Amino acid sequence: MASSMAFIDCSTSAPTRPFLFGKLRPRRVLPFIPQHLLQGLPAAGNRLPNLRLTNSPSSFPEGNVFLRNQQGFRHFRPFTVLASVSASEAVTRTFARKSFNWTVISTEASAKVIDGKSIAKKIRHEIATEISRMKDEIGVIPGLAVILVGDRKDSATYVRNKKKACESVGIKSYEVCLPEDTTEEEVLKFISGFNDDPEVHGILVQLPLPSHMNEQNIVNAVSIEKDVDGFHPLNIGRLAMRGREPLFVPCTPKGCIELLHRCDVDIKGKQAVVIGRSNIVGMPVALLLLREDASVSIVHSRTKNPEEITRQADIIISAVGQPNMVRGSWIKAGAVIIDVGINPVEDARSERGYRLVGDVCYEEARKIASAVTPVPGGVGPMTIAMLLSNTLTSAKRMHNFH
Repeated sequence: MASSMAFIDCSTSAPTRPFLFGKLRPRRVLPFIPQHLLQGLPAAGNRLPNLRLTNSPSSFPEGNVFLRNQQGFRHFRPFTVLASVSASEAVTRTFARKSFNWTVISTEASAKVIDGKSIAKKIRHEIATEISRMKDEIGVIPGLAVILVGDRKDSATYVRNKKKACESVGIKSYEVCLPEDTTEEEVLKFISGFNDDPEVHGILVQLPLPSHMNEQNIVNAVSIEKDVDGFHPLNIGRLAMRGREPLFVPCTPKGCIELLHRCDVDIKGKQAVVIGRSNIVGMPVALLLLREDASVSIVHSRTKNPEEITRQADIIISAVGQPNMVRGSWIKAGAVIIDVGINPVEDARSERGYRLVGDVCYEEARKIASAVTPVPGGVGPMTIAMLLSNTLTSAKRMHNFH
Protein backbone atom coordinates (compact mmCIF):
# COMPACT_ATOMS: atom_id res chain seq x y z
CA MET A 1 0.00 0.00 0.00
CA ALA A 2 1.32 3.46 -0.84
CA SER A 3 2.24 5.79 1.98
CA SER A 4 0.43 8.63 0.28
CA MET A 5 -3.28 9.06 -0.24
CA ALA A 6 -5.01 8.40 -3.51
CA PHE A 7 -7.98 10.34 -4.82
CA ILE A 8 -10.47 8.84 -7.18
CA ASP A 9 -12.43 11.41 -9.12
CA CYS A 10 -15.94 10.11 -9.60
CA SER A 11 -17.71 12.47 -11.99
CA THR A 12 -21.45 11.98 -12.35
CA SER A 13 -24.41 14.06 -13.39
CA ALA A 14 -26.05 13.72 -10.00
CA PRO A 15 -27.37 16.95 -8.42
CA THR A 16 -25.16 18.67 -5.88
CA ARG A 17 -25.97 18.03 -2.23
CA PRO A 18 -24.06 19.44 0.76
CA PHE A 19 -22.14 16.84 2.78
CA LEU A 20 -20.98 17.49 6.34
CA PHE A 21 -17.71 16.23 7.77
CA GLY A 22 -18.21 13.24 9.98
CA LYS A 23 -21.63 12.33 8.66
CA LEU A 24 -21.92 8.54 8.61
CA ARG A 25 -23.49 6.29 6.03
CA PRO A 26 -24.29 2.57 6.29
CA ARG A 27 -21.71 -0.02 5.29
CA ARG A 28 -21.81 -0.64 1.54
CA VAL A 29 -19.80 -2.20 -1.27
CA LEU A 30 -18.81 -0.41 -4.47
CA PRO A 31 -19.38 -1.95 -7.90
CA PHE A 32 -16.61 -4.33 -8.92
CA ILE A 33 -13.93 -2.69 -11.07
CA PRO A 34 -12.34 -5.26 -13.40
CA GLN A 35 -8.61 -5.88 -13.07
CA HIS A 36 -7.91 -4.98 -16.71
CA LEU A 37 -9.19 -1.44 -16.10
CA LEU A 38 -6.55 -1.01 -13.40
CA GLN A 39 -3.71 -2.27 -15.58
CA GLY A 40 -0.44 -0.49 -14.89
CA LEU A 41 -1.25 0.40 -11.28
CA PRO A 42 0.60 -1.48 -8.53
CA ALA A 43 -2.37 -2.75 -6.54
CA ALA A 44 -6.10 -3.17 -6.92
CA GLY A 45 -9.19 -4.42 -5.12
CA ASN A 46 -12.95 -4.02 -5.11
CA ARG A 47 -14.34 -3.54 -1.59
CA LEU A 48 -14.33 -0.24 0.29
CA PRO A 49 -16.62 -0.49 3.37
CA ASN A 50 -17.54 2.09 6.02
CA LEU A 51 -18.49 5.10 3.95
CA ARG A 52 -17.93 8.53 5.49
CA LEU A 53 -18.53 11.87 3.78
CA THR A 54 -16.55 15.09 4.05
CA ASN A 55 -16.04 18.39 2.27
CA SER A 56 -12.52 18.86 3.61
CA PRO A 57 -9.75 16.92 1.84
CA SER A 58 -7.14 18.72 3.94
CA SER A 59 -8.39 16.84 7.03
CA PHE A 60 -7.88 13.38 5.51
CA PRO A 61 -5.31 11.14 7.22
CA GLU A 62 -2.61 9.48 5.13
CA GLY A 63 -3.02 6.06 3.58
CA ASN A 64 -6.69 6.31 2.66
CA VAL A 65 -8.67 6.13 -0.53
CA PHE A 66 -11.27 8.71 -1.47
CA LEU A 67 -13.96 9.13 -4.06
CA ARG A 68 -14.81 12.62 -5.26
CA ASN A 69 -17.70 13.73 -7.38
CA GLN A 70 -19.84 16.86 -7.72
CA GLN A 71 -21.46 16.04 -4.39
CA GLY A 72 -18.25 16.13 -2.34
CA PHE A 73 -15.58 13.78 -1.03
CA ARG A 74 -16.44 10.21 -0.10
CA HIS A 75 -13.97 8.69 2.32
CA PHE A 76 -13.61 4.93 2.77
CA ARG A 77 -11.77 3.09 5.54
CA PRO A 78 -10.69 0.47 6.27
CA PHE A 79 -10.36 -0.70 2.68
CA THR A 80 -8.94 -3.07 0.17
CA VAL A 81 -6.51 -1.03 -1.91
CA LEU A 82 -8.24 0.16 -5.07
CA ALA A 83 -5.14 1.82 -6.53
CA SER A 84 -1.77 2.49 -4.97
CA VAL A 85 -0.23 5.77 -6.14
CA SER A 86 3.07 7.34 -5.08
CA ALA A 87 2.84 10.98 -4.08
CA SER A 88 5.83 11.74 -6.26
CA GLU A 89 4.05 10.46 -9.36
CA ALA A 90 1.92 12.71 -11.52
CA VAL A 91 -0.54 9.91 -12.25
CA THR A 92 -3.81 10.41 -14.07
CA ARG A 93 -5.66 7.33 -15.25
CA THR A 94 -9.33 7.16 -16.17
CA PHE A 95 -11.50 4.07 -15.83
CA ALA A 96 -15.01 3.70 -17.21
CA ARG A 97 -17.46 1.78 -15.04
CA LYS A 98 -21.19 2.19 -15.56
CA SER A 99 -21.99 5.87 -14.96
CA PHE A 100 -18.70 6.69 -13.23
CA ASN A 101 -15.34 7.95 -14.43
CA TRP A 102 -12.60 7.02 -11.96
CA THR A 103 -9.43 9.08 -12.00
CA VAL A 104 -6.53 8.37 -9.65
CA ILE A 105 -4.43 11.28 -8.39
CA SER A 106 -2.31 12.05 -5.35
CA THR A 107 -3.74 14.29 -2.64
CA GLU A 108 -0.31 15.48 -1.58
CA ALA A 109 1.24 18.48 -3.33
CA SER A 110 2.55 16.29 -6.15
CA ALA A 111 2.07 18.60 -9.14
CA LYS A 112 5.18 19.58 -11.03
CA VAL A 113 6.03 23.23 -10.43
CA ILE A 114 6.64 24.93 -13.79
CA ASP A 115 9.60 27.15 -12.93
CA GLY A 116 9.21 30.08 -15.29
CA LYS A 117 12.20 31.82 -13.78
CA SER A 118 14.65 29.05 -14.64
CA ILE A 119 13.12 28.48 -18.09
CA ALA A 120 13.33 32.20 -18.85
CA LYS A 121 16.96 32.19 -17.73
CA LYS A 122 17.76 29.45 -20.24
CA ILE A 123 15.97 31.37 -23.01
CA ARG A 124 17.88 34.54 -22.19
CA HIS A 125 21.14 32.62 -22.38
CA GLU A 126 20.14 31.33 -25.82
CA ILE A 127 19.27 34.88 -26.91
CA ALA A 128 22.58 36.27 -25.62
CA THR A 129 24.49 33.59 -27.53
CA GLU A 130 22.65 34.42 -30.75
CA ILE A 131 23.15 38.17 -30.30
CA SER A 132 26.87 37.61 -29.79
CA ARG A 133 27.02 35.56 -32.99
CA MET A 134 25.11 38.25 -34.87
CA LYS A 135 27.45 40.98 -33.63
CA ASP A 136 30.54 38.95 -34.60
CA GLU A 137 29.33 38.01 -38.06
CA ILE A 138 27.58 41.17 -39.35
CA GLY A 139 28.33 43.80 -36.69
CA VAL A 140 24.67 44.42 -35.77
CA ILE A 141 23.38 44.86 -32.22
CA PRO A 142 19.59 44.60 -31.76
CA GLY A 143 17.96 47.72 -30.33
CA LEU A 144 14.77 48.15 -28.32
CA ALA A 145 13.08 51.51 -27.70
CA VAL A 146 10.69 51.89 -24.76
CA ILE A 147 8.38 54.88 -24.31
CA LEU A 148 7.01 55.57 -20.84
CA VAL A 149 4.38 58.29 -20.29
CA GLY A 150 3.48 59.34 -16.76
CA ASP A 151 4.79 58.42 -13.33
CA ARG A 152 2.99 55.17 -12.48
CA LYS A 153 5.30 53.26 -10.17
CA ASP A 154 4.35 49.86 -11.56
CA SER A 155 4.98 50.99 -15.14
CA ALA A 156 8.32 52.53 -14.15
CA THR A 157 9.28 49.21 -12.50
CA TYR A 158 8.36 47.25 -15.63
CA VAL A 159 10.42 49.58 -17.83
CA ARG A 160 13.39 49.36 -15.46
CA ASN A 161 13.21 45.55 -15.49
CA LYS A 162 13.05 45.50 -19.28
CA LYS A 163 16.10 47.74 -19.50
CA LYS A 164 18.07 45.45 -17.18
CA ALA A 165 16.97 42.41 -19.18
CA CYS A 166 18.18 44.06 -22.40
CA GLU A 167 21.57 44.75 -20.88
CA SER A 168 21.87 41.16 -19.66
CA VAL A 169 21.61 39.72 -23.19
CA GLY A 170 23.38 42.46 -25.14
CA ILE A 171 20.38 44.36 -26.59
CA LYS A 172 20.85 48.12 -26.79
CA SER A 173 18.00 49.91 -25.06
CA TYR A 174 16.59 53.36 -25.86
CA GLU A 175 14.38 54.86 -23.19
CA VAL A 176 12.05 57.85 -23.41
CA CYS A 177 10.31 58.97 -20.20
CA LEU A 178 7.66 61.64 -20.68
CA PRO A 179 5.54 63.52 -18.10
CA GLU A 180 1.89 62.74 -17.48
CA ASP A 181 0.66 65.82 -19.35
CA THR A 182 2.53 65.02 -22.57
CA THR A 183 0.31 65.43 -25.62
CA GLU A 184 -0.58 62.55 -27.89
CA GLU A 185 1.16 64.34 -30.78
CA GLU A 186 4.45 64.40 -28.87
CA VAL A 187 4.28 60.66 -28.24
CA LEU A 188 3.49 60.02 -31.92
CA LYS A 189 6.52 62.12 -32.85
CA PHE A 190 8.84 59.90 -30.81
CA ILE A 191 7.27 56.76 -32.30
CA SER A 192 7.78 58.14 -35.80
CA GLY A 193 11.45 58.84 -35.03
CA PHE A 194 12.02 55.29 -33.77
CA ASN A 195 10.13 53.87 -36.78
CA ASP A 196 12.72 55.54 -39.04
CA ASP A 197 15.79 54.71 -36.94
CA PRO A 198 17.66 51.72 -38.46
CA GLU A 199 19.36 50.95 -35.13
CA VAL A 200 15.99 50.41 -33.42
CA HIS A 201 14.50 47.00 -34.18
CA GLY A 202 11.68 47.01 -31.65
CA ILE A 203 9.39 49.66 -30.17
CA LEU A 204 7.38 49.23 -26.99
CA VAL A 205 4.92 51.78 -25.64
CA GLN A 206 4.35 51.01 -21.97
CA LEU A 207 0.64 50.62 -21.22
CA PRO A 208 -1.61 51.90 -19.78
CA LEU A 209 -1.33 55.42 -21.15
CA PRO A 210 -2.79 58.54 -19.48
CA SER A 211 -6.54 58.87 -19.94
CA HIS A 212 -6.32 61.86 -22.29
CA MET A 213 -4.55 59.77 -24.95
CA ASN A 214 -6.10 57.50 -27.56
CA GLU A 215 -4.33 54.24 -26.86
CA GLN A 216 -5.44 52.68 -30.13
CA ASN A 217 -3.97 55.52 -32.21
CA ILE A 218 -0.64 55.26 -30.45
CA VAL A 219 -0.37 51.47 -30.67
CA ASN A 220 -1.31 51.57 -34.35
CA ALA A 221 1.40 54.17 -35.03
CA VAL A 222 4.17 51.68 -34.23
CA SER A 223 5.56 50.18 -37.45
CA ILE A 224 4.33 46.61 -37.82
CA GLU A 225 7.94 45.56 -38.55
CA LYS A 226 8.96 46.85 -35.10
CA ASP A 227 5.83 45.89 -33.13
CA VAL A 228 7.66 43.57 -30.71
CA ASP A 229 4.72 43.77 -28.29
CA GLY A 230 2.60 42.11 -31.00
CA PHE A 231 -0.44 44.37 -30.49
CA HIS A 232 -0.64 45.94 -33.94
CA PRO A 233 -4.03 45.01 -35.47
CA LEU A 234 -2.34 43.51 -38.53
CA ASN A 235 -0.26 41.21 -36.32
CA ILE A 236 -3.37 40.15 -34.37
CA GLY A 237 -5.29 39.69 -37.63
CA ARG A 238 -2.60 37.43 -39.05
CA LEU A 239 -2.54 35.48 -35.79
CA ALA A 240 -6.27 34.85 -36.12
CA MET A 241 -6.13 33.62 -39.73
CA ARG A 242 -5.09 30.14 -40.78
CA GLY A 243 -2.28 30.12 -43.30
CA ARG A 244 -1.02 33.55 -42.20
CA GLU A 245 1.91 34.24 -39.91
CA PRO A 246 2.16 37.32 -37.67
CA LEU A 247 5.48 39.12 -37.61
CA PHE A 248 5.29 39.08 -33.80
CA VAL A 249 3.19 37.30 -31.19
CA PRO A 250 2.20 39.17 -27.98
CA CYS A 251 4.79 38.44 -25.32
CA THR A 252 2.73 37.02 -22.44
CA PRO A 253 0.65 34.64 -24.60
CA LYS A 254 3.81 33.56 -26.40
CA GLY A 255 5.44 32.92 -23.02
CA CYS A 256 2.51 30.74 -21.92
CA ILE A 257 2.81 28.50 -24.97
CA GLU A 258 6.59 28.39 -24.65
CA LEU A 259 6.22 27.12 -21.07
CA LEU A 260 4.00 24.30 -22.31
CA HIS A 261 6.48 23.42 -25.06
CA ARG A 262 9.50 23.48 -22.77
CA CYS A 263 7.70 21.25 -20.26
CA ASP A 264 6.80 18.76 -23.03
CA VAL A 265 3.06 19.28 -22.59
CA ASP A 266 1.18 17.85 -25.55
CA ILE A 267 -1.35 20.44 -26.74
CA LYS A 268 -2.68 18.84 -29.90
CA GLY A 269 -6.20 17.48 -29.48
CA LYS A 270 -6.43 18.55 -25.83
CA GLN A 271 -9.29 20.44 -24.22
CA ALA A 272 -8.03 23.90 -23.28
CA VAL A 273 -9.85 26.57 -21.28
CA VAL A 274 -8.73 30.19 -21.28
CA ILE A 275 -10.14 32.25 -18.42
CA GLY A 276 -10.32 35.90 -19.51
CA ARG A 277 -10.76 37.47 -22.95
CA SER A 278 -8.53 40.56 -22.89
CA ASN A 279 -6.75 41.78 -26.01
CA ILE A 280 -3.44 41.49 -24.16
CA VAL A 281 -3.61 37.85 -22.99
CA GLY A 282 -6.92 35.98 -23.18
CA MET A 283 -7.82 36.43 -26.82
CA PRO A 284 -4.32 35.97 -28.33
CA VAL A 285 -3.48 32.96 -26.14
CA ALA A 286 -6.74 31.31 -27.25
CA LEU A 287 -5.70 31.88 -30.88
CA LEU A 288 -2.28 30.38 -30.18
CA LEU A 289 -3.87 27.29 -28.62
CA LEU A 290 -6.04 26.90 -31.71
CA ARG A 291 -2.89 27.05 -33.84
CA GLU A 292 -1.56 24.18 -31.71
CA ASP A 293 -4.71 22.15 -32.57
CA ALA A 294 -6.27 22.33 -29.11
CA SER A 295 -10.04 22.51 -28.67
CA VAL A 296 -10.46 25.88 -26.96
CA SER A 297 -13.15 27.34 -24.71
CA ILE A 298 -13.03 30.87 -23.32
CA VAL A 299 -14.52 31.57 -19.90
CA HIS A 300 -15.35 35.21 -19.18
CA SER A 301 -17.49 37.38 -16.93
CA ARG A 302 -20.73 36.45 -18.75
CA THR A 303 -20.05 32.72 -18.96
CA LYS A 304 -22.62 30.47 -17.33
CA ASN A 305 -21.27 27.56 -15.28
CA PRO A 306 -17.58 28.60 -15.52
CA GLU A 307 -16.56 26.00 -12.93
CA GLU A 308 -18.16 23.17 -14.87
CA ILE A 309 -16.56 24.27 -18.15
CA THR A 310 -13.12 24.72 -16.60
CA ARG A 311 -13.30 21.29 -14.96
CA GLN A 312 -13.30 19.69 -18.43
CA ALA A 313 -9.93 21.21 -19.34
CA ASP A 314 -6.67 19.37 -19.84
CA ILE A 315 -4.95 22.77 -20.02
CA ILE A 316 -6.06 25.88 -18.11
CA ILE A 317 -4.64 29.33 -18.81
CA SER A 318 -6.06 31.93 -16.43
CA ALA A 319 -5.66 35.67 -17.02
CA VAL A 320 -8.59 37.28 -15.29
CA GLY A 321 -7.02 39.28 -12.44
CA GLN A 322 -9.10 37.81 -9.61
CA PRO A 323 -7.08 36.41 -6.68
CA ASN A 324 -7.60 32.69 -6.01
CA MET A 325 -10.73 32.56 -8.16
CA VAL A 326 -9.97 29.12 -9.59
CA ARG A 327 -10.33 26.65 -6.71
CA GLY A 328 -9.51 22.99 -6.59
CA SER A 329 -13.10 22.10 -7.47
CA TRP A 330 -12.62 23.81 -10.86
CA ILE A 331 -9.67 21.60 -11.81
CA LYS A 332 -9.68 18.27 -13.58
CA ALA A 333 -7.29 15.70 -12.17
CA GLY A 334 -3.98 15.87 -14.01
CA ALA A 335 -4.66 19.20 -15.73
CA VAL A 336 -1.81 21.57 -16.58
CA ILE A 337 -2.30 25.11 -15.26
CA ILE A 338 -0.67 28.31 -16.49
CA ASP A 339 -1.55 31.14 -14.10
CA VAL A 340 -1.03 34.57 -15.67
CA GLY A 341 -2.72 36.48 -12.85
CA ILE A 342 -0.64 38.52 -10.44
CA ASN A 343 -2.80 40.02 -7.71
CA PRO A 344 -1.82 41.77 -4.46
CA VAL A 345 -3.64 40.58 -1.34
CA GLU A 346 -3.27 41.97 2.16
CA ASP A 347 -0.75 40.15 4.33
CA ALA A 348 0.20 41.64 7.70
CA ARG A 349 3.18 39.27 7.93
CA SER A 350 4.78 40.78 4.83
CA GLU A 351 7.02 43.84 5.11
CA ARG A 352 5.13 45.40 2.19
CA GLY A 353 1.77 44.66 3.82
CA TYR A 354 0.72 42.47 0.93
CA ARG A 355 1.76 39.40 -1.06
CA LEU A 356 1.22 38.40 -4.66
CA VAL A 357 -1.07 35.55 -5.64
CA GLY A 358 -2.41 34.27 -8.93
CA ASP A 359 -5.90 33.70 -10.26
CA VAL A 360 -5.58 30.04 -9.24
CA CYS A 361 -5.54 28.84 -5.63
CA TYR A 362 -2.01 27.45 -5.78
CA GLU A 363 -2.09 25.15 -2.75
CA GLU A 364 -5.29 23.47 -3.89
CA ALA A 365 -4.12 23.22 -7.50
CA ARG A 366 -0.89 21.47 -6.52
CA LYS A 367 -2.89 18.59 -5.06
CA ILE A 368 -4.92 18.02 -8.22
CA ALA A 369 -3.05 19.28 -11.29
CA SER A 370 -0.12 17.50 -12.90
CA ALA A 371 1.77 20.79 -13.39
CA VAL A 372 1.20 24.40 -12.35
CA THR A 373 3.01 27.74 -12.55
CA PRO A 374 3.71 29.61 -9.29
CA VAL A 375 3.00 33.30 -8.73
CA PRO A 376 5.38 35.02 -8.78
CA GLY A 377 8.06 33.16 -10.72
CA GLY A 378 5.91 31.57 -13.39
CA VAL A 379 4.67 33.54 -16.37
CA GLY A 380 6.16 36.93 -15.42
CA PRO A 381 9.81 36.16 -16.28
CA MET A 382 8.68 34.57 -19.55
CA THR A 383 6.97 37.77 -20.70
CA ILE A 384 10.24 39.71 -20.63
CA ALA A 385 12.13 36.77 -22.19
CA MET A 386 9.67 36.76 -25.10
CA LEU A 387 10.10 40.53 -25.54
CA LEU A 388 13.85 39.99 -25.92
CA SER A 389 13.19 37.10 -28.31
CA ASN A 390 10.88 39.23 -30.46
CA THR A 391 13.48 42.02 -30.58
CA LEU A 392 16.16 39.58 -31.73
CA THR A 393 13.78 38.14 -34.34
CA SER A 394 13.11 41.64 -35.66
CA ALA A 395 16.81 42.44 -36.00
CA LYS A 396 17.52 39.15 -37.76
CA ARG A 397 14.62 39.72 -40.16
CA MET A 398 15.67 43.28 -40.99
CA HIS A 399 19.25 42.23 -41.72
CA ASN A 400 18.37 38.87 -43.29
CA PHE A 401 20.51 37.08 -40.73
CA HIS A 402 19.98 33.36 -40.19
